[in-house]
Amino acid sequence: MEIAFLTSSRADFGFYKPLLNLLKNQTIINYNLIVFGTHLSPDYGYTIDNIKASGYGNIIEVKAIPNGDKAIDIVKTIGNTHLKFADFWGQNNFDIILCIGDRYEMFAAVSASIPFNIPIAHISGGEETLGAIDNVYRHSLSLMAKYHFTNTQCNAERVIKITGSSKNVYHTGSLAVDNINQTKLYTSIEFKVLFNFDLEQPFILFTFHPETVNYKMNSEYAMIMSDVLMNLKCNILVTMPNADTMGGIIRNELYKVANKNSNICLVESLGSEGYYSALNKCDLVLGNSSSGILEAASFSKYVINLGNRQLGREYGDNVIHCKIDKDKILHEIKNVKNLTALDGNNIYGEGDAHKKIYEVLKKVAHENSKI
Repeated sequence: MEIAFLTSSRADFGFYKPLLNLLKNQTIINYNLIVFGTHLSPDYGYTIDNIKASGYGNIIEVKAIPNGDKAIDIVKTIGNTHLKFADFWGQNNFDIILCIGDRYEMFAAVSASIPFNIPIAHISGGEETLGAIDNVYRHSLSLMAKYHFTNTQCNAERVIKITGSSKNVYHTGSLAVDNINQTKLYTSIEFKVLFNFDLEQPFILFTFHPETVNYKMNSEYAMIMSDVLMNLKCNILVTMPNADTMGGIIRNELYKVANKNSNICLVESLGSEGYYSALNKCDLVLGNSSSGILEAASFSKYVINLGNRQLGREYGDNVIHCKIDKDKILHEIKNVKNLTALDGNNIYGEGDAHKKIYEVLKKVAHENSKI
């Protein structure tokens, strides 16, 4: 059975790795990594190099790359991705398309496959993110998919409501937890060489993406973030925002504040190894990345989750929700040191999601072989 793994950004590729590692050691399923989106953009770190360095074969590039971050640019990216994948699906044969998450470019690539009647398997459906337009794309992907692998039981129930059927809906847990368990962390020396940042000093791990529902507020949010970072007296490791509406405004403010505050280190992409190494050593996580909701708990780290981008997702005891307000944010940061230690429990799974997904795919492959 030929499976097309769609990967469009640094985030989704990391989640795939445990499943890919399992597939490398068997013969019934052959994987193909279909790489597009920000992976192929120098502006976002050209992270296809990280994929190649990971040792995975069967890499196919589709030149559908985001260009600009205005609303009209997002629409044009969706249109261009549709056109690129219209040719791609027409010229290649796959038994299943495996997609993950909620990105607009993922939605475009998958929706272009619908007329070709290729079965779709969707990972991480059923989630809610009230401050991001991703809900529209995520739920659309669920409607398009035949197989569903969800992070929580609540998400599985939401997929059933969306699709109107419980058939082929599996609560597996999150591949993010699996990836944590399988990732070898960098030593502090290795990290320093790669990213020019000292993990042994106290620091905050910061990531702030645009809010895409109320996107006109991002200019104000960018200024508030700049003020917060200028007022912090510790080291700050910043991973840059992704390719969403008005992300460039946030990027520009981050560049400006980093020039003024030598304690701030900007990194385009740390990769799974680098990001988890930073999570392991940081004092706390600040921002609005999904990694704060999904992964930080496994490292017993408190997360100050800012604004509405992640609201709606299920979260553990380590997550502190905070409005995007300078004084409130600084207060929460100061208060973290008074909180009790965390136990490393993660509501998103036990680290066996890749095995559960594989068993379903293997069953499908056996059924296909009998046709």
